[in-house]
Amino acid sequence: MKKFIAMLLAAVMLLSFAAVSAEDAHQLIYGASTEIGGDFSASDGWFTNNATDAMIRRMTDDCTTVVMNKEGAYIVNPTVAADVQGEMNEDGTKTYTVKINDGLVFNNGEAITIEDFVWTSAFGCSPVANELGAKVTAYLTIVGGQEYFDGTAPTISGLRILDDNTLSVQIVADKVPYYYDITYAAFTAFDMDFWLGDSVALKDDGEGVYFEGFTKDAVEETFTAARFMASPERVSAGPYNLVEFDQSSKQATLELNPNYAGNYEGQKPSIEKIVITRAEDATWADALKTGAFNFYDTITDGEQVNTAMDIIEDEANKEKLGYGFDYVQFDRPGYGKIMFQCDFGPTQFEAVRHAVAQLLDRNEFANTFCAGWGGVVNGPYGTAMWMAQEAEEWLDENLNNYAYNPEAAVEELIADGWVYDAEGNDYVEGIRYKKVTEEEAGDYKHNVKLADGTILMPLIIEWSSSEGNSVSDLLSVMLANGTQTAEAGMKINQNVMTFSELLNYMYRDVSQGAQYGIKTYGMFNLASNWSTPVYDRSYDFTLDPALVEQGYNTNFIFDETLDKLTMDMVYGVEAGDDAKYLEIWEQFIQLWNELLPEVPLYSNIYVSVFPDWLEDYEQTSYWSFENAIVYAKIAD
Repeated sequence: MKKFIAMLLAAVMLLSFAAVSAEDAHQLIYGASTEIGGDFSASDGWFTNNATDAMIRRMTDDCTTVVMNKEGAYIVNPTVAADVQGEMNEDGTKTYTVKINDGLVFNNGEAITIEDFVWTSAFGCSPVANELGAKVTAYLTIVGGQEYFDGTAPTISGLRILDDNTLSVQIVADKVPYYYDITYAAFTAFDMDFWLGDSVALKDDGEGVYFEGFTKDAVEETFTAARFMASPERVSAGPYNLVEFDQSSKQATLELNPNYAGNYEGQKPSIEKIVITRAEDATWADALKTGAFNFYDTITDGEQVNTAMDIIEDEANKEKLGYGFDYVQFDRPGYGKIMFQCDFGPTQFEAVRHAVAQLLDRNEFANTFCAGWGGVVNGPYGTAMWMAQEAEEWLDENLNNYAYNPEAAVEELIADGWVYDAEGNDYVEGIRYKKVTEEEAGDYKHNVKLADGTILMPLIIEWSSSEGNSVSDLLSVMLANGTQTAEAGMKINQNVMTFSELLNYMYRDVSQGAQYGIKTYGMFNLASNWSTPVYDRSYDFTLDPALVEQGYNTNFIFDETLDKLTMDMVYGVEAGDDAKYLEIWEQFIQLWNELLPEVPLYSNIYVSVFPDWLEDYEQTSYWSFENAIVYAKIAD
């Protein structure tokens, strides 16, 4: 049946692309290993952060004052910004003044105004952002932002529109210095009317920026429509326009933006159309060999990489298809992981998280999954990161590698009190139980309450697993359904769903449905990747209830030292002081490794496969598809 379904899917994909292939043999059809969710909000961090959605956002909105260059350094973008100046103030704050070039336009030809650069920062200081369900922290960074957010000040005093081409932003003293401080001057143009409607105004009467007419009721319909719009009417200012998205097939179409001003080198793309579709684990190889798609980006699974290499070397297929394939490889700036939510159920207990790690042979897992194209990491980092390369020996010597050891896992569980059966008797076999307080018990659905009022929590972990995922399949065999897991008294229930649904549960995003706000899954499998060299975890482990409610700290782990280290790592470290940054980074990694809010599984070598008629395509760990494709062209 599985084979039949896979063949059927392949046939459907081939049919769907038949017309495209006939129309243009050199059309770029991009296969994405992560399905498109369809949320194209103005900022990567406002709502969910699906990797493919984020890539599309960066391809369609790229009119930014400070950008990353090919070497991975942040620079002022001369195409957009005429000048950027930073100045320290006597009170310890820092002010950046940014002058915008004349003549910039959106894809519809309308002029970009200074308000189009500023409104997203003002949005991040407005309580309306919270009401719309967006995650924002600008109010914690910009002078006067907190007061505007709280409603105690009529303006954002540190955010200014100085004239038709000039803006300034004043950074609060406790966020200065900042290791990545040039990014404070990064402003991207988004059409304010498109996002908020023409009834909202952004003004500055000399005391700071403020919104007029900005309420949830006034903007919600327009704002939500803009988030999910994929049509020629979508207003943006990047190299490509998002002209279509088919929710059922998870396929998006992007076309050249003729009004794009160019990147930081003035470079403009020449590939006229890019179709982005899902690369299914079951059908991707046939799809690549038959031309259903011809670009497979950042292949993760080692067996898939080896299969891709075979396709590249297949001369007969090249002759049949009319073209061959080339590839690039580079270290991954991220890692695959099991993620825990640590505020309910068994995964709230550190011993349980440790036990899960020790019940999985991570070396065998990495060897099987990566097939020689990667290996185990023991913390939240990827092999492409300079910190991991610089501290390689230190990491080996100081981190717990949680070696496969079911006996040690059981010992940790016993020491943590998982020593009962369902009746409260001493544990002999089956599922382990632990006596818990009412607070620890919460509303976890598997709890048992005895006649004397004792609450027993079973060692049952509900796992959210995305469909069509080879990592999920391997975890099911090697961990969830492993005999060692059952013998340890643990049960892991796999719940298969779409990746978008998984993210909704992970973020507890009630805007997408009330069910997502219920604490349901203590374990997820996915990955973390960094599209830029900025490794800033400052709010990822926050204790601030307001930020947690917004959607920060999706691990729901509340450790004061962990929170402090993530703040100290970036705030209080001067740009360029790599030694101090690395010192605090190591402290953070070591504590994270002890608390284990996630089980890191692997970091691997990425491989991207593309048609041999695509010239000048140069992709690296941080110079991703959306950057590299601007330079690529179709061979004559």
